This record gives sequence, C-alpha cells and structure tokens, in this order.
Amino acid sequence: MKKPSSLAAAGRMAVLATPALSILAALALLPAAAQAHGFVGQRFFPATLATDDPFVADELSFPTLTSTSSNADGETPATRQTALSMAFARRITPDFGLEFGANHLRIAPDGQPAARGWDNVSIGAKYQLSTNEAHESILSIGADWDVGGTGSSAVGAERFSTVTPTLYFGKGFGDLSAPALRPLAVTGTVGVAIPTRASTTTTSVDPDTGSSTTDVEHHPHVLNVGLALQYSLPYLQSQVKDIGLAAPFDRMIPIVEFTMAKPLDRVDDRRSTGTINPGVLWAGQKIQLGLEAVIPMNSRSGHGVGFMAQLHFFLDDLFPGTFGHPLLGGTR
Repeated sequence: MKKPSSLAAAGRMAVLATPALSILAALALLPAAAQAHGFVGQRFFPATLATDDPFVADELSFPTLTSTSSNADGETPATRQTALSMAFARRITPDFGLEFGANHLRIAPDGQPAARGWDNVSIGAKYQLSTNEAHESILSIGADWDVGGTGSSAVGAERFSTVTPTLYFGKGFGDLSAPALRPLAVTGTVGVAIPTRASTTTTSVDPDTGSSTTDVEHHPHVLNVGLALQYSLPYLQSQVKDIGLAAPFDRMIPIVEFTMAKPLDRVDDRRSTGTINPGVLWAGQKIQLGLEAVIPMNSRSGHGVGFMAQLHFFLDDLFPGTFGHPLLGGTR
C-alpha cells in the first residue's frame, strides 16, 4: 500500500477523527453487552493512555493526541512535539493477541520550520499468563517490535529496529479491609528496550575546509517502567457503597500514570527521564474517553505541561459478530 505524504496523512487522520467524535453520544447510548475486555472478577481495568494495560483484547484507540515540549540541549533548540496516534489490538486465542500501532508526528523546534512525518510502526504480541478473580490480579508477558526503517527520517525515525520484552501486571484492591481503599487498583509494565544496532556512525564533510568528521551515536539498552494508579468510582458504587453518583461521574476513573526510561549501558549519561500524568477516564459500555496532563518528572524530561487525549473503542462489544470472540478457539 502506498504511504501517503505527511501533510495529506495528517489531513486524512483529522477528517477521520471528526466523524468519530461526532458519534460518541450515539455509541454511549447503545445497550450493554457482554464485556470481555479488562475484567478480572468484579474489577474493570480501563485502557490506559501512557502505559499499556495487561489485557489481551479487541480494541482500537483512535485518535490519541499528545503534545509535549522538550528543553534545548546543546545545539538542539527547545522543541514542541505533537503526535496523532492509532493502536489496534486483536485476540488470536482467548489469552494471546497481536497489536499494531502508528504515530504521525509534528516536530516544531523554536525558530525553525516544523517537520512532519510518520514514526516507525510498532507490532506487538501479548499473552495472559494468569488471572485471579478473588484477588483481582492479572499477569501477562509480551514484546513490542518498533520496526526500523518504516518511518520518516524527517522526524527522526530510526533506521534500525528495537525490540522490548515486557512484563505486564494488574492488581485491584477489593480484598482490602478498608472499604474506602477497595476502589483502588494499579497496573504496570517493566521492560527493556533492546536496539538491533549498538551505534550509528555518520560521516560529514565541511564545505569550507573539505575535511571530514565522524560522529558516533550509541544506542543503549533502556529500562522502561510504567505505572497507572487508579480509583474506580464505578467500583465504589457497585461493589463498596452506592453514594448516589449520577452520570457522568458514575463512570469516571481518576488516574495518575507514571512513565520512566533509564539507559543501562553504552552512554555516559544514564539519568532517568519520564512523566507524571494525572487525569480522568470515562468508561462507557462501548467506548472510553481519556484526558491526562503530561508533567515532566525532571528538567531532562522536558518543560511545561503537555496533554494526552484519547478516544478508545471496545471492539468486542461494538461488533460482537466480528470481534466478540478470538480468531482461534474460545467464545469469550
């Protein structure tokens, strides 16, 4: 399939996003159906924005809009990056699924023209190892493959691939003795990004002197950690105490996500970067809405407050005839 130009692609994604947003109200009013996504016992774990959740599910996130700013670093000016993303996941068996993701980036350095283009596509696989309904827990393993050379060099897409084996987990606290704490839950990920190339060497020639210079960029292994701490008002209402919340508050889940990345080798500067993302999710029967602030955890992680906004579709409930079951075996 021919890849569209960056400007045309951005326009098409915006055109697609507009009607998607316009049908939200209609989707929210659709009748309930069997919910296979994100449940362990009575606990519903929502899809999270900044970190991946531990579930294998049929789902689509589109669009996810992210805007962040980075600090100036040496000769590199401060830069605002805007990403318009989509992610699609499909169950192959009841406990195994595949995922596909794509991002369109706009990178705008201060005082310079903005660059636009596609980042490398990502392909992922996930397997649910175990679930415990009594303790509302889940453990999964998987890997994400950032496919080198599939994105645009204009936005810095790497020419090499990176594979990230990851452990996923989730735990609801409905078994705590304190009722006020039972709506709490946490999901998280721990993974190590493994680049398929240790370094990239670039040689350039000075046009004035004719002398050549060589620059070597090292690509370290990177520890990636993500956590999502959430307080489920729907769980509070249905499993702890009905406090009389009305719509839309009765479906809201306040959340704080944390992301952290730390280089492990090959570079001298191994300090961590990351963000703290407080926000709120609204989970309906067919769709979920999410909005989070993106706050840098330190000066190396950027400056100012960015944001993430997402529209998420539960495909198994939206299209039970097509996505209501895995491709191979099983009916849930």
